[in-house]
Amino acid sequence: MGDVACRMGDETVAINITGQRMGVLTSLFAANDEQLMWRVKLDDDASAFARLMARWEKPIQHLCFRMTGDVHRAEDLTQTAFTRVFARRAEWEPTGKFSTFLWRVALNLCHDDLRRQQRRGEFSLDALMELDSAEAQEGFVAGEPTPDAQMESSERGELVRRALARLPAHYREVVVLKHYEGLKFREIGVVLGIPEGTVKSRMAEALSQLNRLLKHVNEDELCNRKMQTREVQVL
Repeated sequence: MGDVACRMGDETVAINITGQRMGVLTSLFAANDEQLMWRVKLDDDASAFARLMARWEKPIQHLCFRMTGDVHRAEDLTQTAFTRVFARRAEWEPTGKFSTFLWRVALNLCHDDLRRQQRRGEFSLDALMELDSAEAQEGFVAGEPTPDAQMESSERGELVRRALARLPAHYREVVVLKHYEGLKFREIGVVLGIPEGTVKSRMAEALSQLNRLLKHVNEDELCNRKMQTREVQVL
């Protein structure tokens, strides 16, 4: 009876420990960004930071891609952003949103990268198609758009991205944050450290420039298609 009681006691302890672990995991997954970052700041909690990366890696990668126009640089900048956030974890204040802190770090890295590329005279436009091809395949597998609609959407998207890539960085970032990341003007102002009115004026100028650029891009595309049609007719 003593042995049985002992075994039952061990099993009870094991169940209790397992339950505690499950409780910690449930708490970790249910925690919001600020709670997770608080654990990282105070306890260097690697599990909490891994959860933050799982939530934010793709959005930050897309942000860096929209800003730089290069898939591979976007991946590198994303990893650098998270490395820098962890290194600066002591600077994070719980009074602000974690996402604001992360957006700001990533955008600063993008600005630094763009300045380096401009000094070298480099900017990748062809790389814009790589991520879009993967996204289009995912959409097709899911059965959402038809192939024709997918092609038309892809062509329109490429025209917009080519025009976006030509905008100055301080205009490009407000368009990316507003229309691709879904931030409000007030939130963009917090991320960029500028007044909301400045964000709105930059957005207005950015859209004006985009309209002019898209007009020229559309005219170039139309001209190229006419030339290709003539070449086919000659053949």
